[in-house]
Amino acid sequence: MARFVLVHGAFGGAWTWEPIVDKLESLGHTVETFDLPGGGTDETPLEDVTLASCADRVCSVLAQRPEAAVLVGYSMGGIVATQAAGNCPERFASLIFVASFMPSNGQSLLDLTGLPEGEGDMIQANIVVEGEPPLASMSDEATAAAVYNCCSDAQVADVLPRRRPQAVAVFATPISVDDDVLARIPRSYVLTQQDNCIMPALQRRMIAEHPCRKVVELDTDHAPHLSRTDELVAALDEMTIS
Repeated sequence: MARFVLVHGAFGGAWTWEPIVDKLESLGHTVETFDLPGGGTDETPLEDVTLASCADRVCSVLAQRPEAAVLVGYSMGGIVATQAAGNCPERFASLIFVASFMPSNGQSLLDLTGLPEGEGDMIQANIVVEGEPPLASMSDEATAAAVYNCCSDAQVADVLPRRRPQAVAVFATPISVDDDVLARIPRSYVLTQQDNCIMPALQRRMIAEHPCRKVVELDTDHAPHLSRTDELVAALDEMTIS
């Protein structure tokens, strides 16, 4: 059985993973969730929220137990997880990207969204950036259409009030890693076919550029932990099998 460490995405927190934690644990896995700096209930000052601070948080969580972990990065969490893998690769058993950005050395999240395959995503069309340090936010209506388009009205009503503005620094900073180090960490990917945030074409391009040990496609939106909970749990469980 695996040690899962789950990394949430932008605007989110550890609460993102609530639907799947008990289900993974019922299969015999251990599961750890946590808030990235500025996410969930974390009180890190917004000016201190950077890609580096987020990656440091991941490595700190990993260091709390001796065994290597299966690290799951969701959405923006894929950027953070990749940087953390470059910083503390010895703590990774494998990497799983769920509807997630999967960068190369020197790429930022914004670089990836600017690729031709990313055209048409509803985040870039609706995101609002303002303030100093710059923070990103979206209206509830735009968020529901962009992220939760396959979720029930009740699920959407539950999660929208829990979302927080996101520090733009995490989007804009390129990762700095040794590609040879990353290549030694097995990768898998859960692709979401009705995703309005990370377009399926962009997900396929990233998979082609970073060959994965296993790829599972789910016919759902950018929130498979809500809209296809059982299918996501089955995919994560399967991806721990060599």
